[in-house]
Parts: sequence; structure tokens; C-alpha cells
Amino acid sequence: MKRTIRRAATGLAALLLAGAAFAQEINFGIISTDKSAAIKSLWDPFIDDMQKQTGLKVNAFFSTDYTGIIEAQRFNKVQVAWYGNKSAIEAVDRANGEVFAQFIDLHGTPGYYSYVITHKDSPLNSLDDMFKNGKNLSFGSGDPQSTSGTLVPGYYVFTQRGLEAKDVFKVVRPASHGVNLLAVLNKQVDVATNNSEELDKLKLKDPAKRELVKILWTSPLIPRDPLVWRKDLPEATKKKVRDFILGYGKDPREKDILKGMQQIAGFRASTDAQLVPIRQLELAKDRQKVSGDTTLSAADKAAKLKAIDAKLDALAKQPK
Repeated sequence: MKRTIRRAATGLAALLLAGAAFAQEINFGIISTDKSAAIKSLWDPFIDDMQKQTGLKVNAFFSTDYTGIIEAQRFNKVQVAWYGNKSAIEAVDRANGEVFAQFIDLHGTPGYYSYVITHKDSPLNSLDDMFKNGKNLSFGSGDPQSTSGTLVPGYYVFTQRGLEAKDVFKVVRPASHGVNLLAVLNKQVDVATNNSEELDKLKLKDPAKRELVKILWTSPLIPRDPLVWRKDLPEATKKKVRDFILGYGKDPREKDILKGMQQIAGFRASTDAQLVPIRQLELAKDRQKVSGDTTLSAADKAAKLKAIDAKLDALAKQPK
């Protein structure tokens, strides 16, 4: 009996130690919009500071698309991650995620912009030009989970005109912001989606190349990118992460690190409520598609629109 009790106690102690060890290590998901080595060198000082200031072991987890990070967070391979707003919705809905912080840009503005861009030498000067010549053009669309690369331009540029990109252009190639920007600069695609963050980074890194990019369309303001953690992180770990994130960027060295990472000045506290406008945008896009779907019966269309409207009404009642 004593041996059984000792074995049980030993097993319990091992489990407690394993739990404590888990609480002391987190993986931080980072979307790699450029070459992974280049992104890693920019984020390493931030990750190192996070380790030192929190006492946690922090591992950077790089992925070339948002889905890779969402799935990693879903299966608890990533505990904290940087997302765009659209991909953050997926993380919250499918990966036990919760928004806890938001980027602050260098000017203190609460958002950024999606663009449709082309090369300076292009004869295209407007969206009208783009649509008139679409069947002769190649289009660099964004990551399917990207807010500024897919959702926002998809709705404002195409859905509101009753169009889809695949029906407009000769070729559509989905890619990251970094890949699309490089493709435009090298004249490998005629037009592409991008955003103000990416072009600001290019201007800082190579002003001459930034001058080669022409903006055909600018979106309404998009909420700044959120940071999302898993809800089931231990509260003590959450406090360490939150205190570090919200306190970072106060001295010149840290400011330089943040500027190089993502052209940001720091972070502020946030919640899932920042995703409400993006959820509304997704539903408005869905509603417009259902309204124009001629394959649906009147009853099916009415049912689908009623369900979407109910979701929109529920979102409208949520605190902003």
C-alpha cells in the first residue's frame, strides 16, 4: 500500500512538473510575408527580450501563410500569435484564441490601409482602367486568410461590383504581401493587392523602389493587427506576456526594434470586439453574394438572408 501511494505521489509530482514546464514555454506565431531569414532577423531581438523580461522560454514559429499558424494554434503548437483581423477571426472561432493586444503604428493611428497596386510604368491609372483591361492582366491576390490582401479588396473592389477576381483577370495568383510586392516591382504581375504597412517598410528600406509602385485603390481604414493567445494559457503566463507586450517600446532601443519589425511604435490592450467590423464585412460580402445568386429558390434565398441578417443584428448589439 505504501509503495502504491509513493508511486501515485511520484506520478502526480511528475504531472505537476510537466504542467509547470509547459507554463514556462510558449511558441509565438509570426506570419512571414517576406523571406523567412529576413523576418527572423527582425523579430529575434523582440523574442529575446520577451524571454529575458518574462522568464519564459519563447520560441518563434514562422509560417508563410496564416492557415499554418491558425492550425498550429488550434493544436496547441502555438500559444501566442500575430494575425491580421480576418485570420484572427478564424483563430478565435476555431483555435481557442482570444485577442488581447493590438499594434500601434508609428503615427499612433488606429489602423492601416489595403491597396491595389501596379508598377509605375504601367498604363493603368485607376480601377476603371484595370477592369477594362482585366482579361489581359495577371492579378496577385492575397493570402486567402489575409484581411488587407483578400477580404477588404475582395469586398470593396469586386463584390460591390458584383464581380469575382477569377472572372475579371486572365490569371489570378494568390501570394503573401511580400511576394506580391516583389512581383509588381519585377513586372511579373500586372496588378496586386498589398497594404500600407508593406509599402511603408519598403520606403524605409529602399525609397527608390517605393517610387516604382503606383497605387490604384486605397481602402477604408482597417483596424490594426491583433495579437491572439490561447484562452487556456495559465493566468500567470498570460500576465507575464501581457505585461511584457503592453510595456514594450518605451526606450529608444525597443522603439528601433519595433520599427524594424513591423513599422510599429508599440501595443495597446484589445479584445475580440476589434474583430466585429471585420465580421460585419464578411457577412455583408456573403449577403451580397446570396442576393445575387440566381441558382437559389426564393425560399432558400430568403432563409439564407434571414440567417445572415440575424448574425449582423447580433454583431450590431455587441460593444465596440
